[in-house]
Amino acid sequence: MKTDTTIKRRKTRQVMVGNVAVGGDAPISVQSMTNTETCDVAATVAQIRRLETVGADIVRVSVPSLEAADAFGQIRQQVVVPLIADIHFDHKIALRVAELGVDCLRINPGNIGSAEKIKAVVSAAQDKNIPIRIGVNAGSLGKDLLRKYKEPNAEAMVESAMRNIELLERLNFTHYKLSLKASDIFMAVEAYQSIASLIDAPLHLGITEAGGLRAGTVKSAVGLGLLLRQGIGDTIRISLAADPVEEIKVGFDLLKSLHLRSKGINFVACPSCSRQNFDVISTVNELEQRLEDIVEPLDVAIMGCIVNGPGEAKEADIGLTGATPNNLIYTDGKPKQKINNAELVDGLEKMIRQRVLLKQQQKMPDAGSDPILALTADNNS
Repeated sequence: MKTDTTIKRRKTRQVMVGNVAVGGDAPISVQSMTNTETCDVAATVAQIRRLETVGADIVRVSVPSLEAADAFGQIRQQVVVPLIADIHFDHKIALRVAELGVDCLRINPGNIGSAEKIKAVVSAAQDKNIPIRIGVNAGSLGKDLLRKYKEPNAEAMVESAMRNIELLERLNFTHYKLSLKASDIFMAVEAYQSIASLIDAPLHLGITEAGGLRAGTVKSAVGLGLLLRQGIGDTIRISLAADPVEEIKVGFDLLKSLHLRSKGINFVACPSCSRQNFDVISTVNELEQRLEDIVEPLDVAIMGCIVNGPGEAKEADIGLTGATPNNLIYTDGKPKQKINNAELVDGLEKMIRQRVLLKQQQKMPDAGSDPILALTADNNS
């Protein structure tokens, strides 16, 4: 009997971050955050465009000053992806970016200041239909909560979240989403599980300060994987001390592994051993780099020998099995052609791109006979 891999997602209301829906029945979005100096407009725009290229749905930008707010306005005009402004303490910054076209405000209402300042920010958000992301972090809980609970824990995070929610709802503002982040996996998971049973707002998932590329990926995959499998989570950020582009790649890989998104190529590859008939590791690495631009979902199996190779290759859209004297390529479960090691990477790349173009043309009825439509389909990949 085939394993049921369907994940029943928690029902939430929906908010719009620019043109990206978060919550409800919308796909789980993947976001990252710039690490450039925001006032360096050129560098920040360049980084955001790199994030757009690898498929980022949403990008967050830190805005620590009014000068940075003005720079944010310039950045907003030069990129397509929805932008969130990350703001703390100074409500004037939030008011300024609201004027300049921000798509979402990330604030902690509790550190914005007086009730009047909070009201001013919420009023601006209401007037311009800008959602707010309430960001609770285990590392910055209020002093009274730390006195009450002695140390950061899930209960303290949930209480902090509910206080902030009450601040907004007293002002009749419900266009918000929420995050409860901790660097400790168990604390974060417990906090998200608790809040999910109390509110219907969309949840932004993340394990904060997760670490470098390898350790941070592992921690994030474990923590977010536990929550996503339970249907909890509407948008995610993989927090890595690494190039933000890697956060997007890991995020999509995580969602693909759980069958929650199918964007880009899903590589199935053996870890390789002495039976391999070609260098599996270098082949996979080279293909991943060459095919980063592809967003069309496609399963590609790269298998080094005939032990497990044919079985995996037959299940993929395109599969490669190592063999002697020539390797064998399968398409749609059937042997297609033989290929030698020297032609391996180039040949597979060409075949994959042809398959992607064909899939796009099938979605556009006239693309096969119209070279302009075919070119448009190719450019949109």
